[in-house]
Amino acid sequence: MTGLLLIDKEPDWTSHDVVAKLRGVLGERRIGHAGTLDPMATGLLVVLCGRATRASEYAEAAEKEYVAALRPGIVTDTQDICGAVLRRSGELPTEDEFRAVLPRFTGVISQLPPMYSAIKVGGKKLYEIARRGGEVERQSREITIHSLEYLGRQGEDFLLRVRCSKGCYIRTLCHDIGAALGCGGAMASLRRTRCLPFSVEDACRVGEAAPERLLPLDSLFSSSPALTLNGRQERRCRCGNAFPLDGSDGTYRFYGPDGSFLAYGQVKDGVASNIKSFFEV
Repeated sequence: MTGLLLIDKEPDWTSHDVVAKLRGVLGERRIGHAGTLDPMATGLLVVLCGRATRASEYAEAAEKEYVAALRPGIVTDTQDICGAVLRRSGELPTEDEFRAVLPRFTGVISQLPPMYSAIKVGGKKLYEIARRGGEVERQSREITIHSLEYLGRQGEDFLLRVRCSKGCYIRTLCHDIGAALGCGGAMASLRRTRCLPFSVEDACRVGEAAPERLLPLDSLFSSSPALTLNGRQERRCRCGNAFPLDGSDGTYRFYGPDGSFLAYGQVKDGVASNIKSFFEV
């Protein structure tokens, strides 16, 4: 069973919980997901089944969109409201002050991964170290915030729509915005709304999952045009060899004469080659 399943994750489920449940529902052991969502978070989780697990690096690298609630005046050890409170402040920003700091956090920015994350240092996950009361030095890394839109207030919280690159921690973004405001801030809620090219509007809940809801694997590469190979080109593609092909330079979806999806590939100077193959061996 090969394909993609779009799940609207409910709160209190871990991404691992979703995968474990779907193994039983779908009867497929080769299942993974693209981009972990914290238990408190909801929204789009792209699940990869069968040969689609070979495409995890492309799904994880996709641009993502979130709606987050930032609660000002609070700093926690997990950078969200589930953690232990380290500091509180009664000096809360106005909407104008909040809007004014947002341009600092758009474009390419540096972000220090939180201790409560699955990043490994010395073979151990950071959250395992943090739960034992430890802390280790981490390296900041560059991420891209493509857009940061203020959506208004929800009670005491400020709502944001964030469109970002792989590797962005929204909890850390909220924490850093709070630090820039001088009062602190923590993430109060998070919902992933898009993982390009997919939207949460097309997702189902875990309890509604079924084989007929699987999307074809090639839908992950829908932004690249399709090319149908002839018999000789198909044979070379299946052997992993380059082959001549008329077309502009760029990435493509390669299909066999029978319409079967063979590979995600590229054409350069009239020569085609596989980037990743997905045909049955």
